Amino acid sequence: MFRSRRAPRFAAALASAALLLVTATACGGDDSGSDNTGAGSEASSSGESAFPVTVAHKYGSTTIKSEPKRIVTVGLTDQDSVLALGEVPVGTTEWLGGYKGAIGPWAEDKLGGAKAPTVLKDTGTGPQVEKIAALKPDLILAVYGGLTKEQYESLSKFAPVVAQPKKYNDYGVPWQEQTETIGKALGKPEEAAKAVADTEDKIKAAAAEHPDFKGATAVMATPYEGMFVFGSQDPRSHLLTDLGFSLPKDLDKVIGDQFGANISKERTDLLDQNTIVWQVGDVTKDAAKLHKDASYKDLKVVKEGREVYVNETSDYGNALSMGTVLSLPYVIERLVPQLAAAVDGKTDTKVEQPAS
Repeated sequence: MFRSRRAPRFAAALASAALLLVTATACGGDDSGSDNTGAGSEASSSGESAFPVTVAHKYGSTTIKSEPKRIVTVGLTDQDSVLALGEVPVGTTEWLGGYKGAIGPWAEDKLGGAKAPTVLKDTGTGPQVEKIAALKPDLILAVYGGLTKEQYESLSKFAPVVAQPKKYNDYGVPWQEQTETIGKALGKPEEAAKAVADTEDKIKAAAAEHPDFKGATAVMATPYEGMFVFGSQDPRSHLLTDLGFSLPKDLDKVIGDQFGANISKERTDLLDQNTIVWQVGDVTKDAAKLHKDASYKDLKVVKEGREVYVNETSDYGNALSMGTVLSLPYVIERLVPQLAAAVDGKTDTKVEQPAS
């Protein structure tokens, strides 16, 4: 899986991500009523006319016959797209932060007066099938995910399942397509398009205010078991390119067909960009440790003070890892000033750490 908050969870996530493959088409499910349908549970402007709707994914396609009322998100960040479209899931999957209902502070207002979702645990071994079944879902979303064939078929026995897209690495779907795919599944394509446009406008505005980002190079990394670098399909890397940065030219050649990978000491040149964004557990301690590493400490990005550090267990760090239609506006308010300080061409400019 994608970068977890703590090393043990990340290790389990990586093990889980290595298992992924499937083929099947979801079957219909029970269209049960819900006591947790949220403010947008009534028919949207798309309305019932959107159904039935068929959504393609890695393992074929899934047909959703009518407007879903009981949505469970297995995809680790899918809840944000659901909330952005005015719905509240009955179940979410915990990935990071330990937030009530697995809803981060950037998305809390979208709950309205609805009950917080039941939280399913991310154990690194796949979805909790029995607990999901007990929630009586009529739609299961695993768009930002990596279901195996066995997991997909198990879930498909009691509800339609929308799995990860075929054309991206597992956990590699861009947030725009994630939102639009979920919008289609919920019968709300117009609302999804608007939500995407609104967030894109915020990112474009930030990029426009900082023309120095365009053409500059950047990379995202974390000091997990050495130096772990995120590839071009990771949401964190998507954000850098959306802001105008270019990624290292041979990044994916080194990373391979995955969201990220540890690099050897001989390839720390990948880190020597106009700026590098580090997600770390402790900014002071981890920066000091990195600066003692002989393969890293003498890079220009270090000597010229162009590093950006993000506390991965803070709300800011969690929002950056989420990389969703709702979390990104929260992130750019904090990350953009750091990036601007890093690439301003002045070696004495300090890159400040946001409070949260």
